[in-house]
Amino acid sequence: MPARPRPPHPITASQMTSATPRASLDVDLPPEPGSPPVQWMVSEGLVPYPQAVAAMEARVAAIAEGRAAECVWLLEHPPLYTAGTSARPEDLVDARFPVFESGRGGQFTYHGPGQRVAYVMLNLARRAPDVRRYVSALESFLIGALSAFNVTGERREDRVGVWVRRKGGVSSGGEDKIAAIGIRVRRWVTFHGISLNVEPDLTHFGGIVPCGVREHGVTSLADLGLPVSMAEADAVLRVAFEAVFGPTVPADPPALMPEGADPSAP
Repeated sequence: MPARPRPPHPITASQMTSATPRASLDVDLPPEPGSPPVQWMVSEGLVPYPQAVAAMEARVAAIAEGRAAECVWLLEHPPLYTAGTSARPEDLVDARFPVFESGRGGQFTYHGPGQRVAYVMLNLARRAPDVRRYVSALESFLIGALSAFNVTGERREDRVGVWVRRKGGVSSGGEDKIAAIGIRVRRWVTFHGISLNVEPDLTHFGGIVPCGVREHGVTSLADLGLPVSMAEADAVLRVAFEAVFGPTVPADPPALMPEGADPSAP
């Protein structure tokens, strides 16, 4: 197996702090002693959204029943919009891409090539059954990953996700979103997860009001002048994840059902 690419700078848990109240929560969320490593899976190519959701649902059920290990699944989607449980119809400005209803929390978001999506499936019953702490841990994970590229990511108490301050940025608010978080929890097993803008087409976000936030824009590592490959981003994400959630082990991504197949069929 080829060596894992090394991140540009080391990541430590001490870098994953902020002055906001949510950051006062513990920044790590380790598993119970003796738990197996989290399986770290990466899919090549563009994964259709319905098939990804079907595979994720099946894996979450297996984790809840003790039949499968926790996992993180990294992938890219073709261009699409998803509507969270709080999505407002008026925030869908231009349905230029397919729109999918999503069971995750939050509002409208965009997924597409150049954006790294990580579906995080962890059993909080074996870590800490605290959703707010879990969201804070995801933010810490992303902030730590960005720090490896000398990007200062910040959390905001009034909106979930990770933000960067901009001088002359695309928004009048002086800061742009670089990473989004949208989760769901069932039987204390998490699913959906995070998305990090590595090098997506930022004009594709124009069809929605991303996450319902009108006064701020979106950015990416490429937009910040950082030509980062997806493999480099993945390596940094893995190190940052392990600093917060514990060790990982490589694993094959889930097999996808043929498009249009009935997931309930035997």
